Amino acid sequence: MNGFIAALRSEIHVGLATKGSKLVVLMPAVLVLLQLLLSKLSELGSNASAGLANGPGGFANSAPNNAWGVFADGLGTGLILLGLLLVAYSAYSFSFDRDTGAIRHLLIRRVSRPALILAKYVYFHLLAFCGVLFVLLIAYAGTASLWEFGPVVEDGFELISEQEIRSEILLGLRLALLPLPAAIALGVLVSVLANSATAAVTGALGITLAMDIFKSALGDWSAYLYASYQPSILDESYLQDVSSLVRGYSDVLVDQRLLDFNTWIPLPTLLLFLGLALFFVRGRKL
Repeated sequence: MNGFIAALRSEIHVGLATKGSKLVVLMPAVLVLLQLLLSKLSELGSNASAGLANGPGGFANSAPNNAWGVFADGLGTGLILLGLLLVAYSAYSFSFDRDTGAIRHLLIRRVSRPALILAKYVYFHLLAFCGVLFVLLIAYAGTASLWEFGPVVEDGFELISEQEIRSEILLGLRLALLPLPAAIALGVLVSVLANSATAAVTGALGITLAMDIFKSALGDWSAYLYASYQPSILDESYLQDVSSLVRGYSDVLVDQRLLDFNTWIPLPTLLLFLGLALFFVRGRKL
């Protein structure tokens, strides 16, 4: 692709100099930290209320919440916000550059349109990597400072070992991240098709939220929708199940078929969205 490296360098340079990219990377981690603090305050309040209810000489149930469960909740919250921000930003970037005429400067430098789209797509993944890294670090450090990690124990019996918990969380995290490239590709496609940056952001977020709301109405067909496996406001991702599993709940049903769909459905969706974006950008007036 002509000019791919030049376009990618330009994206990185602009990203380092603007606030938008920094907000995409940092805001999810900040929200995770806020959620952890509120969870700890809620736990302390519940213990204090229980202590008062027990009356003089009574005591509160001071046993801490499962740290791994809180950690999984933090990961889910961070990934929900990160996914929405990446969809919005990927929809905004190309359309805004087109509206302001910044794209023409790159095209003059003999950067082809497909190379420009691919450079932006790669750059969005760099943002996603940094955002996920910050969410992981803040979620783990914050949880470790407020709770103690350990196995799930009930009545002196170990229900789930720490090794099993870590394995489940890593699996849940991997499956939650697999749909993210397809979500970014959707934002890029809408950005190419929209007539303005405002329309692009509104359209991309509208489609994303619509898929989240109506996925349960699709029945078995929702298994073929990448959004079914992405952490979202109406969360049905495996990471949500992990949050219950690592707390020792035994009523969580894991469908191996859905885990297989979670692994394979996002890839063809990504190729479809990105292929359409590369096709339509050739005919767009820039």
